[in-house]
Amino acid sequence: MLTLILGVILGAIIYYKLRKPAHFWAEKNIPHLSSWPIVGNMWPFVVQKKHITEIIADIYRQFPTDRYVGYYHFMTPTLLLRDVELIKQIGVKEFDSFHDHVSVSNTNTEPLLSEALTNLPGEKWKEMRATLSPAFTSSKIKNMYSLISECAENFVDFFQGREQDVEIKEVFSRFSNDVIATAAFGIRVNSVQEPNNEFYAMGRSLTTFSAFQILKIFLAHLVPKIAEFFEYRVLPRKVTDFFEGLILDNMQKREAEKIVRPDLIHLLMEARKGKLKHDNSNEGGEGFATVEESEIGKNTKQVELTDEKIVAQALLFFFAGFETVSTGVSFMAYELATNPHVQKKLQKEIDLTLQENHGKISYNVLQSMKYLDQVVCESLRLWPPAPQTDRLCNKNFVIEASKPHERTFTVEKDTMVMISMFAIHRDPQYFPDPEKFDPERFSDENKAKIVPGTYMPFGVGPRNCIGSRFALLEIKTLFCHLLAKFDIVPNGKTVIPIKISPSTANMVPQEGIHLTFKPRL
Repeated sequence: MLTLILGVILGAIIYYKLRKPAHFWAEKNIPHLSSWPIVGNMWPFVVQKKHITEIIADIYRQFPTDRYVGYYHFMTPTLLLRDVELIKQIGVKEFDSFHDHVSVSNTNTEPLLSEALTNLPGEKWKEMRATLSPAFTSSKIKNMYSLISECAENFVDFFQGREQDVEIKEVFSRFSNDVIATAAFGIRVNSVQEPNNEFYAMGRSLTTFSAFQILKIFLAHLVPKIAEFFEYRVLPRKVTDFFEGLILDNMQKREAEKIVRPDLIHLLMEARKGKLKHDNSNEGGEGFATVEESEIGKNTKQVELTDEKIVAQALLFFFAGFETVSTGVSFMAYELATNPHVQKKLQKEIDLTLQENHGKISYNVLQSMKYLDQVVCESLRLWPPAPQTDRLCNKNFVIEASKPHERTFTVEKDTMVMISMFAIHRDPQYFPDPEKFDPERFSDENKAKIVPGTYMPFGVGPRNCIGSRFALLEIKTLFCHLLAKFDIVPNGKTVIPIKISPSTANMVPQEGIHLTFKPRL
């Protein structure tokens, strides 16, 4: 009898955890892909044949006449949105029904990460976004320009006077590390000159995720009790303890010695005192890719910032900015090296701008450089550093039928929704000859032709990237300094075309990006 009862229980578990989810989309008559148990449609990632980004893009391309398609993100039934108007509806107009991301942290095992902006749900997210958004307006980012420019000068000076073969992602990650160290944490490091400094080593530990780690994150998400039992953490405790101590010591020193510095820590301390207000001046003037802050970020009630909340946001700034910016500039360097006519045209603009401004480029002058903005925009189209984004349906939402083969469909509460910026940016119906690197897409004459909602390098709707202005400023500043002194050219190790590594969650080339910095004559 006991054996029978145990068998029934085991059968029920197998059915509800494995069998039933696999029929989720079929039961709803939604276009979908067949899947494997447990791994769903992620088998090519599990066996390290394809990156998750490419798997989702392949699914997008297999259903050209459908507005949405069902697939299985491991064991999670997920709705992939293909239609731009539907994306705008869910990401913007009906934001209240899809206001959360799928959390990758557990409050009990990782309270610090759970306090970070991207992991906060509902009203907590709204209040934190409104608290932080004044720190990322044009005027505040402009004040950080001198810090970023100093890092770019140090980086270029290190390579000055000699031809150097480099693995681009590795050297640019050091630049990105130094920018965040100075602009967020208030400390100066030079990671190309001091490659083994502790700040850089901890940063790499914080932002590098293997395929095995990603599998553990998804399993922890599916069965949270297991994560709690084993005290599984996304971020190593040693690393979070290091940054927490660094930030708290920094704040205490500033309070005691009345130090004022135009960086993120100062702005967060000002926000805690209620002195940080939203400033709309010049908003939207930093380039085509910049995202606007929603009314939620401007008008919602703000949250009281505790030490723990400040540490969580500073840590998130590192976590988000380190990998995405170093990835973005790496792909841009690759495209410039393999499209030398674009590089030469950009260098002409940089040279002329320097000549007209007596060898110095101010923040306002940098933002006025049109071709630089076009090159950055096109690089972010082909290689968005965050190639997809998710939303969690927090209340049932009805998608009305709009095509002959469709029927009205209710997206149920707790359903995961996915948007692939990578796939949409490479869809020929929106961007002709999409694999071609062509900055002219973003010229004054052509950018008006871009279908609204098809260009999303920093995400969709109110939950877009709060740091887009900072990221764009960092990219533009680096290339202005670098291309003024160097040509970026392929060498014997350069792999063309790039193949994305399937063994990591990050968007990185499988064999790296090997290029040469060649001093200009």
